[in-house]
Parts: sequence; C-alpha cells; structure tokens
Amino acid sequence: RHYCLMEKKWMSTPARTLEPVSFTQVRLDDPFWAPRQEANRAVTIPHVYEWCKRTDHIAAWDLCWRPGDPNPPHIFWDSDVAKWIEAASYSLATRYDSRLDAQLDDLMGKIAGAQRPDGYLNTHYIAVEPDKRWTNLRDGHELYCAGHLIEAAVAHYQATGKRALLDVACRYADHIDAQFGREPGKKRGYCGHEEIELALVKLYHATGEPRYLRLAQYFVEERGQSPHYFDLEARARGEDPAQFQFKDYAYMQAQVPVRQQRGVVGHAVRAMYLYSAMADLARETGDIELLQVCERLWHHLCSKRLYVTGGLGSSASNEGFTADYDLPDETAYAETCAAIGLVFWSQRMLHLTGDGQYTDVMERALYNGVLSGVSLDGRRFFYANPLASRGDHHRQEWYECACCPTNMARLMGSVGGYFYSQGETEAWVHLFAQGEGRLEVNGREVVLQQITAYPWDGTVKIKVGLSSPLTFTLHVRVPAWCEDWRLYVNAVSLPLTRDKGYLHLTREWRPSDEMVLRMAMPVRYVYAHPNVRQTLGRLALQRGPMVYCLEGVDHGSIYLDRIALSLIHI
Repeated sequence: RHYCLMEKKWMSTPARTLEPVSFTQVRLDDPFWAPRQEANRAVTIPHVYEWCKRTDHIAAWDLCWRPGDPNPPHIFWDSDVAKWIEAASYSLATRYDSRLDAQLDDLMGKIAGAQRPDGYLNTHYIAVEPDKRWTNLRDGHELYCAGHLIEAAVAHYQATGKRALLDVACRYADHIDAQFGREPGKKRGYCGHEEIELALVKLYHATGEPRYLRLAQYFVEERGQSPHYFDLEARARGEDPAQFQFKDYAYMQAQVPVRQQRGVVGHAVRAMYLYSAMADLARETGDIELLQVCERLWHHLCSKRLYVTGGLGSSASNEGFTADYDLPDETAYAETCAAIGLVFWSQRMLHLTGDGQYTDVMERALYNGVLSGVSLDGRRFFYANPLASRGDHHRQEWYECACCPTNMARLMGSVGGYFYSQGETEAWVHLFAQGEGRLEVNGREVVLQQITAYPWDGTVKIKVGLSSPLTFTLHVRVPAWCEDWRLYVNAVSLPLTRDKGYLHLTREWRPSDEMVLRMAMPVRYVYAHPNVRQTLGRLALQRGPMVYCLEGVDHGSIYLDRIALSLIHI
C-alpha cells in the first residue's frame, strides 16, 4: 500500500518488476531496422535541423523578432526544436559526432541565453506576447513546450553528462512549480495539450527531486476538476467559454477528472501523452486505481477505436476520436504522432503488468502506424496516415506544424529501447530483430544475441551470453498473431504454454545456451468488427506483424475496389 498525496488516502500498490533496457544497450544490425536507424542518423536529424533553421525555429531563441517583423515565433515552435535536441542526443549516445555535439552546444547556449531571470522560457511569449504569459493554458501550449524542453534536457544530460540544458530545465520547472498547484496564491491550471506530465517524471528520475514528481501528479489530478479552470481563465481574458472552438473539453481529455474518465476521447496525441503520464504515475506511486483507469481506457481504445495499423484518430476536425466503431479509411486521420504516443503508452503498460497484449499493440503500431510516417530515405513524412487514398496523399519534407517529423526522429533514434526489459531475476524479449541486447540480471551482465530475418521470417534464434552459469527466467514473447509455434532450447523441444503472450523459461542458463523460437507466418485475413460500417465486405491482409496495402501502381488499370478474394481461399 502507499499514501497518495493528491487523493490523501492509502491505496493498494501494483507489482513492479520490469525495467526497460536502454537503447544504448541494444544494437540492431538487421536489414530491416538498422538501415532505418542509419537513415535517421545520417539524413533525418540533419534534415530536421536545416528545416528548423530555414523556418526560423532556431533563430527564435535569439529573441531578435520585433513587432512588425514577418514570421513571428509560433506558440509551438519551441517543442519542435526540443524534439530535435532529444533526437540528436540519442544519436550522440550511440555514435559520437563532434560536429553534432558542437551544434547542440551552440543551440543550448542560445536557449540558456533566452531564459528569463525568473526561470521562464518560451520564445513566443517572451518575444511576441510578453503580457499574456500563463493566461491561456487551454490553447497556448506553454506547458506543452516546457515538457518537450525538459525531455530534451534529460536526454542530452543522459547522452553526454553535460548539465547545461538540464540546469535550464530545472530552473524552468522550479518556476512552473512556483506558479501552479493547490497552495494559496498559485494557479489551479494545467495544459490544454498534455506533455509536461510525463516529462516531469523523467526530470524526477534524472535529478531525484520529488517536487517534480508531485508537480506531475498535480497536473494529472487537477485535470477536469470543478470549477473548470479553462472556464475561469477564459472569463479572465474577457472571453465567453461557450465560444471554445471545440465546444467540449473532452477535446483535451479535461471533461471530467481523469479517474472518472470511461473512454478515450478528443485529440489523439494529447490522449496518448496523458495516458502515458498516468501509467508513469501509477508505476512511481504504486497507485493501483490509476492503473485500473489506464486499463479501462486501453480496453476502450483497442476494442472500439483503433485501426488495424495501430493508427488512431478517425477525424481531421479534431485530430482525434469520434464515436465507437467510426473508423473510415479514406478520411482517417491516424496522425503519426498519435501512433508514436501509442507506442509510448504501450511500453509503459507492459512494464506495469508484464502482459503481452500491450506488446502486441506496440508492435502493430511500430511496424505499421509509425513506420508509414517516414520515407525509406528519411527525408519525407506523413502527418496523417489514411488507410485509403485516391493517389493524392503524399509524404512531404516538412509541415507548418512540424510535430511529426521531429517526433519520428526521436523515436527512431531510441527504438532499440523497446526490444528488451530486465528484472532482478528476469530477462524479457519483447520484439525481434537481429542484433543483441545487454541486460543486467542478478547483478550480472547477460547478453542476448538474436539471429533472425524477422519480420520476413518467423524463426528467431537467441544465444545467451554469460561469463558463468546463472539461474534466471527468460520471458520470450509469442505474438498474438501467431497460432503455431515451436520452442527449442539446445535443440530440445519444450512444450510450453503461452501465458499472457509470453513463454517463461526458468532454468540455470549456461554460456552459449541457445533458444530457437519458430513461429508460423501464414498470410492472415483480418476482419473489422461488424459495427465498423465503413469496412463491411472488406478485409485486411497481414503476415507476421505487417499489415499490407494494395497500391494502384502495382495493378495497372485495375480499379482497386474491384479486387476481390475468392471465398474458397478464406
């Protein structure tokens, strides 16, 4: 049991066994992920930086913009630059580049120079609207930008050991902590676009400062409380709250307090960031009730509002959810950032529960909803990912709202961190790719080397690297899409049963022990729930984790809607 600061009561505590293995401890050298990681390092990260320069995102930190000048710093520009810093830091952590290191130092010097004496730091509200600081949390993105800056600072500190940006982030977080909370004289506000909540948990881990964890708790628990803060601040600005563009605070998951929320609603990216923070807090504080809320929201999403690609958000008008089973193909929004957010949330839920249902969705989103968002050469991106197009939907080099290219860069830079987990007496293999992961089990290094052609082939060989025998449990996932598998240890077949998506092997492992998992990979026909009216009479083709699409370029003059499968083959 634990005492919840926000609820002021004792609560049950969930088990906590899994710890993520850092991407710095994972090497992928397969023909699927390795080229994509290299494209991200060599092409996407420089490409994003050049576009940030071209569009004045970088120059904004010099605070040279004056009223009347063109191209004023936008309310969300800081977040794009911060995500680039995070991506570049991940790149430095795995392959040092002196030029990139110097580039980061120069940029962080600009950021430190822009910080106000009281710790405040936002280029738009310093240069463009200095009199409107903290007056429109509903729409202003101040705390959202602060969150991404904090994440960038933590990533850079962990990659380089340099504290320059981390110290800036701490001063800003201290300023925010002095502004917001339930104490007398503080604002009872929270951000319209969630992000800072999960960032503060990362800052707490990096610094050990419990105030940052408490502030994250406050921002999550205050959300949706009455009287509604967004109403109060709108009236203070002289506005009628009823004139809010989206009408309902469900748009930003603030219609009711988070513990009372029954389903996923509103803007999809905001939802994923909020739920990720809720999972973080459930893990850090041992809050079983908050975990149960996450499980309830997860079930609603996956049973009624998720695309077969792991995409989410069916409507462009709110960049998010509409009604249950409303999953159109051509008008699907399925923002790349939302799929990335689903990966974040999935991993957190996996580490809370050890349940493979979360890994299955994480894998589905990674291989389909996320990777579709970037071209193979790393230079072009999708913002929205509709499941059908008349040929007029193409990737672009940049967007006026550049959240997806920058988000893609940071995820690809750290994707190795989703493959393995470790516990005191456990090693977990979640995803498959040729390469190796270096884990710590019972205070000893355990190297798991994968030899596989996954996702094109279902055979995965795992060699266990040890200096001497060690007893531990190896948990190896068998994906939900696989109905036929065989497991061998040192060429001996073991008739294990899949439990919550994993095979559990407890034994004394010896140097050079070898496990082989053979998973059948037939083409599968995937049908939507019959309540999804837009897909009646249609099916999806999936093999392994990959959902396939039909493209006109492959079928000449044949109209794709005329292509059918004979029922005799189904």
